[in-house]
Amino acid sequence: MKFFKIFSRKSGNVARERLQNVLIADRVGCSASTLENIRSDMNHVLSKYVEVDTKHTDYKIIIKNGNGVHSKQPVLIAYIPFGQAENTVKDA
Repeated sequence: MKFFKIFSRKSGNVARERLQNVLIADRVGCSASTLENIRSDMNHVLSKYVEVDTKHTDYKIIIKNGNGVHSKQPVLIAYIPFGQAENTVKDA
């Protein structure tokens, strides 16, 4: 399904997203596919409880200055617009 999603976006946006994924993966020391899996899993889990606007989600990893031994620590920031919450959990 992701294959057809690519055609609905402009090539510049696709290239920018790919570059961001590579840079983020390099920053935290994991593969771009792992980060994509994290994004997908977060969207999937949240969609059990609320309607997630997957077209407008944004994930960023920043390096935050920590305390003590972990002086620099990666932090995931997620912007996930969603609609009204469901009263019951959807079937997965």
